[in-house]
Amino acid sequence: MEDSALDASGNSWTHPSLILVATDLTDLERLMPFALDQASDTGARLILLHSLAPSAALSMDPAGISYYDPSSAVQFATNTLEPWCVFARRHHIVCDALIREGNPAQQIATALVQFQVDRILLGTRSRGRLGKLLLGSVAEQVLRSVNLPVITVGPEAHLSVDKHERVVLHATMLREASRPSAALACQIAASQRAKLVLLHVLPPIDPPLVTGMAGSERSGLDSNALHVLRVLGAESGAGCCADIEPIVVHGNPAIEILAEASERRADLIVLGATHRSAFENLTRDRTIHRILAHARCPVLTLREPPAAQQAAAWAHRIAMHL
Repeated sequence: MEDSALDASGNSWTHPSLILVATDLTDLERLMPFALDQASDTGARLILLHSLAPSAALSMDPAGISYYDPSSAVQFATNTLEPWCVFARRHHIVCDALIREGNPAQQIATALVQFQVDRILLGTRSRGRLGKLLLGSVAEQVLRSVNLPVITVGPEAHLSVDKHERVVLHATMLREASRPSAALACQIAASQRAKLVLLHVLPPIDPPLVTGMAGSERSGLDSNALHVLRVLGAESGAGCCADIEPIVVHGNPAIEILAEASERRADLIVLGATHRSAFENLTRDRTIHRILAHARCPVLTLREPPAAQQAAAWAHRIAMHL
């Protein structure tokens, strides 16, 4: 099930025909270098989508009475988006602006269906008051509802201009449900002629315990995880990605993933996003939130299939071997 779904979508996910860039206009300087770079690499068309909140269309008359007038907001958005469209076209990239009114997440969902979007690119926020991690309500809703690759560009992300070995870093929990995101990471690495780093983070080990049997136990855990990573790399990268390096480390997942990405100067981090309730998504300080907020490169997330779909996939695999 999940494998066949990936086979059906993998080519468009790796080589998208259309990338939707969802913008609030303040993040264009950050988003567009990545959007243009991806469009140039894949030949994709770009649609720059800006959604007007109803409050943005309110104006005041001389008496101080508000009235509905979207024309000025639309004109401002057009004047902001059109220069980027012109710039893209000069570089032989098809690029159009789309301005709609309404809830941004809903407008994104509508555009996905209407234009058959293959990939979404959007910006995230960093930290709010009291150090609380914020992605922004739009990013939150998109990440938990869209079954497409979503590439987020955080406030610390920047496009590398110097030449270096391209690296795609895939951080995996080594679950069966992680295979689609691992396969996608392999395909993207192959299409970019990049090295694929498969990273698994084990729990931290208390230094006083790392002696005698504790050290042997740690070595065994590392060896087992490395073996699973090698199998995952062999299965996911079969026929497409030759340069795969498995790595196992101990520590805090967010810290280790960000550190490895920084040290390797990764061009892309790929994560499988777990299914959680809306409440958990909004309130839990998850690893993925930390990475999205602080990564120095874009982060691609792909939602893992729900438990029922995972069970069906396992049943299918078992049946195939009977």
